[in-house]
Amino acid sequence: MPSDIIRQYIDVFNINNVSALKLLNKAREKSEQIIDELHKARGKGHKKPRTYRQQARKQFLSVAKDKRISRKKMRRCRRQQLGYLRRNLKSIDRLCQHTGLSLLGRGLYKDLLVIAEVQRQQQWMYDHNSLRIDDRIVSIGQPHVRPIKRGKAGSNTEFGAKVSISLVDGISFVDRISWDNFNEGIDLIAQVEAYRKRFGFYPESVHADKIYRNRENRRYCKKHKIRLSGPKLGRPPKVTEANAQEIKAARQQARQDEIDRNAVEGKFGQGKRRYSLNRIMTKLSHTSETAIMLSFLVMNLKRWLATILFFVFHRARMQMVKRDFCITLSCQAV
Repeated sequence: MPSDIIRQYIDVFNINNVSALKLLNKAREKSEQIIDELHKARGKGHKKPRTYRQQARKQFLSVAKDKRISRKKMRRCRRQQLGYLRRNLKSIDRLCQHTGLSLLGRGLYKDLLVIAEVQRQQQWMYDHNSLRIDDRIVSIGQPHVRPIKRGKAGSNTEFGAKVSISLVDGISFVDRISWDNFNEGIDLIAQVEAYRKRFGFYPESVHADKIYRNRENRRYCKKHKIRLSGPKLGRPPKVTEANAQEIKAARQQARQDEIDRNAVEGKFGQGKRRYSLNRIMTKLSHTSETAIMLSFLVMNLKRWLATILFFVFHRARMQMVKRDFCITLSCQAV
């Protein structure tokens, strides 16, 4: 009976920079572009709202090009950019009373909604002197992407979709894709039930990471007679002559479970190195999810093709061996 191997993955997207200052500068430039479009639609004879774009750009570059930025200088520059952005949004509101928003294209209208939310979030973070807010936007072009704290040495924060998959005999099943951070341990029961729906029975064992081994998941696996990898809860038993063989077998089984779980870790590494899973270049949420699904689909197709070719060549080889063996026997009979 095959086992079910489960893991979650953080996909790294192509976002240039997510600092609050550069995000505000990008939002300010977008607001200036919207003002230009709305003012052009009004025609001649109307005074264009002031944007102070040259002054705002100069103040931004004075900080962005500085290698050593003090906290006071950064906060002052954020306050300045927030002021320019807030002024531009008010100018857009006044222009809309004469022209309406229907003159904006689909892209600019979406950008207007995004930069308004960016201004609200960044103003709240500035007023409360905080670097965190729920559903924080880190990209104007990809407002669905969220920062996810990982605590890794190379990258403390990653950006992209969080994907839960299960691996059965080398075949990947994508069970969940989310742009928000979540505790992947709550997905184990749903993934096991999805396995039962696909194959008609529960798996013999589930090889999962430590975060999946909570009490609820342990009770569920015990109820359905599924062996969950990892050590048991509580203090390890004392080794005696009576239980020495049992403890040795349990350690060997735990070692083998970790070896089997390496397959799903390697599956993500394969997707990153050979199938551009860490370089998703699409911008929309649904197109990015499609690109992720296609990467896993291609990996599954390669797995199936390798299996089919193995049986074809193995069968051809066995037929050649059988023919040679028959010829040898006939020669000996003569």
